[in-house]
Amino acid sequence: MERSRPLARRPLVTLLTAAALAASGLTALTSAARAADADLAKNGGFETALDGWTCTAGAIVSSPVHSGTSALEATPAGADNARCAQTVAVRPDSQYTLSGYVRGAYVHLGASGTGTTDVSAWTQSAPDWQQLTTTFRTGPSTSKVTVYTHGWYGTGAYHADDITLTGPGGEAGVPPAAPGGLTAGTATSSSVALSWSAVPGATGYAVYRDGARIRTVTGTSTTVTGLSPATAYAFQVAAVNDAGESARSATVTATTAQRPDDDGGGQADLPAHALVGYLHASFANGSGYTRLADVPDSWDVIDLAFGEPTSVTSGDIRFERCPVAECPNVESDAEFKAAIKAKQAAGKKVLISIGGQNGQVQLTTAAARDAFVSSVSAIIDEYGLDGLDIDFEGHSLSLDADDTDFKNPKTPVVVNLISAVKTLKAKYGDAFALTMAPETFFVQLGYQYYGTGQWGGQDPRAGAYLPVIHALRDDLTLLHVQDYNSGPIMGLDDQYHSMGGADFHIAMTDMLLTGFPVAGNADNVFPPLRPDQVAIGMPASVNAGNGHVSPAEVTKTLNCLTRKTDCGSYATHGTWPDLRGLMTWSINWDRFSDWEFQKNFDAYFG
Repeated sequence: MERSRPLARRPLVTLLTAAALAASGLTALTSAARAADADLAKNGGFETALDGWTCTAGAIVSSPVHSGTSALEATPAGADNARCAQTVAVRPDSQYTLSGYVRGAYVHLGASGTGTTDVSAWTQSAPDWQQLTTTFRTGPSTSKVTVYTHGWYGTGAYHADDITLTGPGGEAGVPPAAPGGLTAGTATSSSVALSWSAVPGATGYAVYRDGARIRTVTGTSTTVTGLSPATAYAFQVAAVNDAGESARSATVTATTAQRPDDDGGGQADLPAHALVGYLHASFANGSGYTRLADVPDSWDVIDLAFGEPTSVTSGDIRFERCPVAECPNVESDAEFKAAIKAKQAAGKKVLISIGGQNGQVQLTTAAARDAFVSSVSAIIDEYGLDGLDIDFEGHSLSLDADDTDFKNPKTPVVVNLISAVKTLKAKYGDAFALTMAPETFFVQLGYQYYGTGQWGGQDPRAGAYLPVIHALRDDLTLLHVQDYNSGPIMGLDDQYHSMGGADFHIAMTDMLLTGFPVAGNADNVFPPLRPDQVAIGMPASVNAGNGHVSPAEVTKTLNCLTRKTDCGSYATHGTWPDLRGLMTWSINWDRFSDWEFQKNFDAYFG
């Protein structure tokens, strides 16, 4: 699901309009650098392969090049726009100029995480090398930005070369001193309260339990939850800033109480028909920041977007709340946690969503799997959350060439994800809510293709979610496939269905509730999910993503699937009055559109 630039997948006519409006501004930008400025981009000419860059689909070529001997060639495919990016240290409140040379159609060059307004420049068509340039100013506390280039879906390969970021360099700095005064306070059967002294120059504190880092907090106290009764634990704390982490504090031990708390335990079950939405908790965009306490009671499941990895393959997930510079109306940590408790008291579920468009996660090793379990547990414990939403996109899940049986997966990133989630479920028990939000590419496309062995090696991601869904189906609370930002998908009628109306949602949901042969193999059938496990994913507004449909089309979709009326040209294989409900990206965009999606849901289900 798209995060910081929700308009990045608007229809082409919108992009062309934006280009026309931006053209005069681009010509006015200057590339003149001040005397103290330097080029901060690493390997901007791609002369040392992809050193310094993280690319979803990129390679080095010797021709064409703008200068030197090498350039980047990247090819968008499926749901991947072939993004290449690197993070650069910068100074707060400083001016920067980003420039680069590109070839191809709809090539973008931009910067995110600026602390002010993220920027980009792009070209509709560049048959020969064309320079793109844009400028930005960093926010008062910004110490790093991400520069990137990407192409457009289905428009062929693009090339980039000689990318520069000109401005004052960031300062390396010195890690802070180790914290003192670590003290263990109140201990219950499942939690221990910790506090310590502040350290000058620290921007946060890493908390360790029995030698393993479990969370990072900004204040000088925290309560570690999810512990076992009558068990001794050893705790340490380290101070962190942009320069690194301090030595750890002296160790403090604490023993949890003997008897489990009689606090009511798990949360209420979901209502018969539930409304699920994603809340932009770690970032802001054109929809504006929405405080958790301001989310209306209609929303039954609230997915906090997003927890993201420290690197693609680390498995180490962090959840950073939106900074004040980006979200001026953001609530404090105490207010945020209080809002979570209030939602739970009202019977709602609040989950951490991992991944999103920018949060690529690949659990390639057992170490990454274990880091995922530990770090996700730390987030759940820190905020007292009800469970986990898996929103892996892009290249997070793929299949090896010989992985053709979804019931017995072999690919490490798939096997390790299944193992990690099962471990989390076992740790938190039956009250743990597990939801997934894959794209149609990773689920329904498995009807035609499954892994590299079924599609000539073109894309190993087709249907790659199927083994995960199948292995976890007994633990799965909800599957809400993203029926948007999708290409045409073949339904069980062997006809292609495209976004834009009820027909697409009906066909895609019918596949989940009916089951289907994987890659056309009648002996390898994906079993149907229960209707109470399925919600339909839709964009809340035209701004939220391609594939938005009107409230009238949403109603037709629900009528067809739950009552077998208004079905149009697609004949469903059943009627499912127990269909759980709807999911939308996002609560923020629905608020931006005067709650149109929510109001339609309320009107339909009462």
